[in-house]
Amino acid sequence: MTETGIRNDRRNVARAIDLQQLRLAVVACDCGSFRRAAEALSIKHNVLSRSIGQLEYLVGASLFERSSGGIKPTPAGRAVLRIARLILEQVDMLVDTGRSAGRGDTGHLVVGFYTSMSTGNLRATIGELKKLLPQLELATVERSRSRLMTALRNGTVDVVVSPGRLLSKDIRSLPLWSERILISLPQDHYLATREIIYWTDLCNEKILLSEYDPGRELEYLLISKLVLPDDRPKVERHDVSRGIIKSLTSMGMGLSLVMESDIGASFAGLVYRELRDGAGPSRVDFHAHWRDDNENPALKRFLNLLAERYPSPSPALGE
Repeated sequence: MTETGIRNDRRNVARAIDLQQLRLAVVACDCGSFRRAAEALSIKHNVLSRSIGQLEYLVGASLFERSSGGIKPTPAGRAVLRIARLILEQVDMLVDTGRSAGRGDTGHLVVGFYTSMSTGNLRATIGELKKLLPQLELATVERSRSRLMTALRNGTVDVVVSPGRLLSKDIRSLPLWSERILISLPQDHYLATREIIYWTDLCNEKILLSEYDPGRELEYLLISKLVLPDDRPKVERHDVSRGIIKSLTSMGMGLSLVMESDIGASFAGLVYRELRDGAGPSRVDFHAHWRDDNENPALKRFLNLLAERYPSPSPALGE
């Protein structure tokens, strides 16, 4: 036979061997008897014996030495059964992986945000997701609002969790939680002696805001609470991170607005106080945003977790 013919013959033999034959041979080896293996598998003895005989024919070697006391693998049988076990383990792993990925238990999920994760609901939800799906590859991305919207549209980010709504025709949203707005101020500032500070108390102060998100939400909120320009404090915008704003505040250069989730990272010399108006604490609503055509199973698991943790009268997965 030519080399090509030999290769073709091997392919034909490999295609003729099925996983059931391998499983029966492995169970028979473990039981040490065709009869006990058949009983363990709830099949007829002659069915098991015939299947193993077909496997021996296909591989061209006797796999077991038969005797009245049972069976034991031949040298060739030990080699074949070792490979059979590896094949069956890989097939079981393949099935488990497919089922896990289909349920969203594994895979990859990218969560974008432009708020703090030092404490609060976002931190708690991400932590719960990792406990629930420990094999999930989870990546977090902190970017500006515009860059996150671009990433959401081009598919490099699966979901964005942010204060306010990111309005777009191709983006769906799910209302989540709300966070209180606090004022951070140096611990020796005269307002620090109060447990509650009202927006009107800020009129003669200087407010430091980051040029980066969520500074815009905080500034819009400030304007909505103090409608008349003469009633508003002076606002200074700095091209620095929220952490640097905290540092500048602790140095006495002004006060700053923060969301509740931002106070988990303590900062020497700073205190936080709740901001109120006549109706009570001031809050900002958070939403999750995603593309409706994103079929990532891990995204669906994350959205279901969000809907369970933060139920609302809205439809479970957006509008």
